[in-house]
Amino acid sequence: MTAQKNRPAGLVAIDREMARQHADALASFESNREAAAEVAASIRKNGRLVLLGMGASHAVARAVEPLYRAHGIDAIAMPLSEQLGQPLPLDGRTVIVTSQSGESAEVLRWFAGTGDRAETFGLTLEAGSFLGRTVPCLVGAGGTELAFAATRSLTVTFALHLAILAALGEDPAAALAALKMPETVAVDAALAALGNVATVVTSGRSLQGVAEALALGLTELSRLPCYSLEGGQLRHGPMEMLGPKIGIVLFRGNDPTADLVTAMAESVVEAGAPLIVFDASAMSPVAGAVTLRFERASGLAAVFAMLPVAQRLMIAFADSRVENAGTPVRTTKITRSE
Repeated sequence: MTAQKNRPAGLVAIDREMARQHADALASFESNREAAAEVAASIRKNGRLVLLGMGASHAVARAVEPLYRAHGIDAIAMPLSEQLGQPLPLDGRTVIVTSQSGESAEVLRWFAGTGDRAETFGLTLEAGSFLGRTVPCLVGAGGTELAFAATRSLTVTFALHLAILAALGEDPAAALAALKMPETVAVDAALAALGNVATVVTSGRSLQGVAEALALGLTELSRLPCYSLEGGQLRHGPMEMLGPKIGIVLFRGNDPTADLVTAMAESVVEAGAPLIVFDASAMSPVAGAVTLRFERASGLAAVFAMLPVAQRLMIAFADSRVENAGTPVRTTKITRSE
């Protein structure tokens, strides 16, 4: 008889975070309406927004960047480390700094050199953190995420952005429905398709930020060099890498970029690379791809539908590759050095 593998402690910790992420996200949306209105008023007044963060926080910013632009806002997401080294002028811009711990090294150093903070706000999970004490913050419900890879913190931070976008006039109904009634989508076929790959490359168009969040989590948990390329960037040269050992994960929503994702999917299949498509477009599946189907959705509704399923695939993939997935060996949950 083959002994059953015990679930690693790191993944058990992630399981606990994920089990409460939908409830915490809904609570975060409801409890931050007043703070969100204040941030939205600043964004509306300035018309320009800079989103600063590191790691998963930056991936969230990349995902919501186009949503703010859809409201006529000149929005740009930058890694906080890049703002420290090659700063973008911030005069006349609203700034949102995101850090789930509120204590990362870049956050501390950036604020040490920042003067006027009148148009600067924070998103965090810890009200008593450095970030929470320094600027007005939207604070996610449930406190600091304890598990290593970001799961609940992603969902909660997206909910905080949903509160701001709702204050800017966006209808939050579809996104809230996705949180209240999560879709159940099996990942077994997707996991099997990635069984023999040496790396996973994720990609999207309007949903590129979600692709980047998944790539980060895959790398952190599986310790393989997984990464993300925006759909156009993947087309411009990196297609040369495609083959049986390169797994590709694409994100297709119900938006004007869906045809471009479809074209990429067809090219990936033709090149013989294993392909997973997270699909909320309601378009026909691409022959040769493993398609994870969701109800038709775009924007944050698509994000909230796809993200938990992507997290489950990420965790299952890592668990199939390393013995102690979820326990970091070279990094810590809160990055305190640069």
